Amino acid sequence: MKKIALICLMMLASLTISLAQESIVSQINYNQLEKYIQSAKENYPRKQIMALTTERVRNSVPSATVSYLDMINASYFYRPNNASAVNPLYPYLVNGFQLGINLNLGSFLQKSYAIKTAKTELKIAQLEEKEYDAVLTNEVKTRYYNYIYQLNQLKLQTQTAQDYKTVSEDQRYKFEKGEITLQVFNASRIGASGADGGRIQAEIDFLKAKDALEEITGQKLEQIK
Repeated sequence: MKKIALICLMMLASLTISLAQESIVSQINYNQLEKYIQSAKENYPRKQIMALTTERVRNSVPSATVSYLDMINASYFYRPNNASAVNPLYPYLVNGFQLGINLNLGSFLQKSYAIKTAKTELKIAQLEEKEYDAVLTNEVKTRYYNYIYQLNQLKLQTQTAQDYKTVSEDQRYKFEKGEITLQVFNASRIGASGADGGRIQAEIDFLKAKDALEEITGQKLEQIK
């Protein structure tokens, strides 16, 4: 009967963990989550690369526009006012300054295409950055939810380990008094050892989840207020 009672106590502890897991949603701090997302957008290297790429492409648009000037060649010629009408050095009929502008039609069409291409590439870069913002946001949320889950697991496993330890100590006391068998006492010790192992694993999983969240936010969580 006492062994059955011990087993029931262990099953009750497991049931408590399952029920407590259902309340994880209420532990999510959405304001803090938004701060983590913003921190990731400001510090995550991949996001910075996307932003710099967009900026580089944006700068290529005015550069392509200015390059229109490359296809225009301007020149001038000066013929002195007192030059004779027929003069091999100044074979022009009009005296004074004469200006000339040459326009390369082929270059004009090429520049127009280059500008259109630069604008298209800018649009693509902007859309890619926007898409990555959504991907990054979802990744931060995923890591944050896992962080909250692992934190909750750590609390539960810590409490469970403490409960099993209390039961084991109580069973040891009863065993020493001859009130329970060695089999029942050993069962309580095994349960306590397993619970303590679960607590240690929960600590490791929590630290991994915390590291993963800090890796994408670029800061220690304690620094993000």
